[in-house]
Amino acid sequence: MALTQRLEFRQSQSLVMTPQLMQAIKLLQLSNLDLSAFVEEELERNPLLERASDGPEPPVAGEPAIEGGDYRDSGEDGSDASDMSAGAGEAFEPGQEDWLNRDLGSRAEIEQTLDTPLDNVFSEEPAEAAARAAQDAAPTAYTEWGGGASNDDDYNLEAFVAAEVTLASHLAEQLAVAFSAPAERMIGQYLIDLVDEAGYLPPDLGQAAERLGASQADVEAVLAVLQKFDPPGVCARNLSECLAIQLRELNRYDPAMQALVENLDLLAKRDIAALRKLCGVDDEDITDMIGEIRRLNPKPGLRFGSARTQTMVPDVYVRPGPDGGWHVELNSDTLPRVLVNQVYYTELSKTIRKDGDKSYFSDCLQNATWLVRALDQRARTILKVATEIVRQQDGFFTHGVAHLRPLNLKAVADAIQMHESTVSRVTANKYMATNRGTFELKYFFTASIASADGGEAHSAEAVRHHIKQLIDAETANAILSDDTIVERLRASGIDIARRTVAKYREAMRIPSSVQRRRDKQSMLGNALSASATSSDRSRDTAPA
Repeated sequence: MALTQRLEFRQSQSLVMTPQLMQAIKLLQLSNLDLSAFVEEELERNPLLERASDGPEPPVAGEPAIEGGDYRDSGEDGSDASDMSAGAGEAFEPGQEDWLNRDLGSRAEIEQTLDTPLDNVFSEEPAEAAARAAQDAAPTAYTEWGGGASNDDDYNLEAFVAAEVTLASHLAEQLAVAFSAPAERMIGQYLIDLVDEAGYLPPDLGQAAERLGASQADVEAVLAVLQKFDPPGVCARNLSECLAIQLRELNRYDPAMQALVENLDLLAKRDIAALRKLCGVDDEDITDMIGEIRRLNPKPGLRFGSARTQTMVPDVYVRPGPDGGWHVELNSDTLPRVLVNQVYYTELSKTIRKDGDKSYFSDCLQNATWLVRALDQRARTILKVATEIVRQQDGFFTHGVAHLRPLNLKAVADAIQMHESTVSRVTANKYMATNRGTFELKYFFTASIASADGGEAHSAEAVRHHIKQLIDAETANAILSDDTIVERLRASGIDIARRTVAKYREAMRIPSSVQRRRDKQSMLGNALSASATSSDRSRDTAPA
């Protein structure tokens, strides 16, 4: 076999993740705090970047102005809500920026100076067509996954130390398992945010129901599940309720112990005689009961580490509009304001003689220009996604949490002509301040249940509520099986599978039909026995 040399031409197509595109994707999923830290690092690294002053600044030549307060929702007509400031295209005052009047040369000269085409920037519209497949591409290097060791000198072993678990994070993990309905999760997360370091809730939760637009019964139902979370006694509204929850966990909450817990003021006064009389026990029993009370934890939340309190800063504000719609705008305080110092670069271009220095400052100018455009594109994308969410979930903002519509990433992505992965990144770590509280954007995405008659789909929350109503209305002699519930739901126009009914029932902590039949028959038997005992006592006390 002879070895020869030859030339071959091959045509191939590949997707290249440029550093600029990777940076733009990274900026989308950063929270406002992480974004501020990232911009601060860029300001220290890039000498051509500078922080804009608090007053109004003219934009860089060819750059759109970023001003959070000028992002407005035009209303309910579906028009584009990402219109920039009206004065972005107006001429600046004479003498305000002299360098704008300087001649930078032809397009070819500028491209030769920057060592890159001028088209290698964000277009005025989202460059989604070119980035759709790139956003879902797997990382090209192992270190991009965020795991594994690094060969860099910046490798820090302390970065892998597990963070201290806080009470709020511990409860949030259990919340994700206990509830599958988005409305219940919203109520649960709202209550968890009210829990103090000791594990207690405020005594009055009436404002919570009014704020969320939910009924008091729904809030109480979610609270009953939260009070079963670990640690025992958490989410109580007072000391008596906290101790009662722990005693129920130990199966020691009998009538005598209930009387003791409800009269803790007498225990504090050491009025043992009055307690013994109220509980109906002797001296030995009251001593044992007091010993059990002392072994309980009156502040169950203190066993977890306390995190530094950090105020949640919303990225988007939603306010009622004068025409009955909703006004959506970005929080300008969370938008980093940076400018490219063209004056400094122009002066340097006249004095720099070394090729290495020219290349360095050209790269700095390119990176600075790209960062300004990337920040502007991020703001536009967040506003578009938030505006579409408000339009889709208008019932929630108007009537409350029970009116959440089925919504997924694809519906929002198709409406604003973006990729689903882009919407997913935008909704992560972004918060919306509304008239019903502050919520993460991803909380507004709910599952849907198909309609049996081909009509509009039902939200999963409405289906769960319907299942609960059917089970609450059943009697001891007519317990509904999962198959019967499926038949009744289909008769109501809800197409659902039996396994889905079982999943929803278990998520709501409702036992099976067999267990419910036993429990209700046992309760009925106890009631009849108590009635018969009362009748016998009345006959014994009757005069002969």
